[in-house]
Amino acid sequence: MSDQIIYLTEETYEKEAMQSDLPVLVDFYAEWCGPCKMVAPVMDELAAKYAGKAKICKINIDEQRKLALSNKVMSIPTLFFIKNGAIVDRITGALPQAALEEKLEALL
Repeated sequence: MSDQIIYLTEETYEKEAMQSDLPVLVDFYAEWCGPCKMVAPVMDELAAKYAGKAKICKINIDEQRKLALSNKVMSIPTLFFIKNGAIVDRITGALPQAALEEKLEALL
């Protein structure tokens, strides 16, 4: 696990993700989710590559159920791309690292 990844809670979501000066990629996941486990190393890579340029965050839906519900996350992994306090893109399912990098680059 990367020490660059920020694990969000109900208390930190607004400040870290929605009020961030940097673009934010949020991964809604669960420990038991197979596709989430495939995305996890990609998130680690992105966190290292985009350190200081974008925030890479994760939300465990089992621990942060209210956040998942309030954001209408129905299946996982769900990825949010946030810029200037707005969710500008939302993807459900595992995507290759190159596709995620392309979306992040567009936000920088």
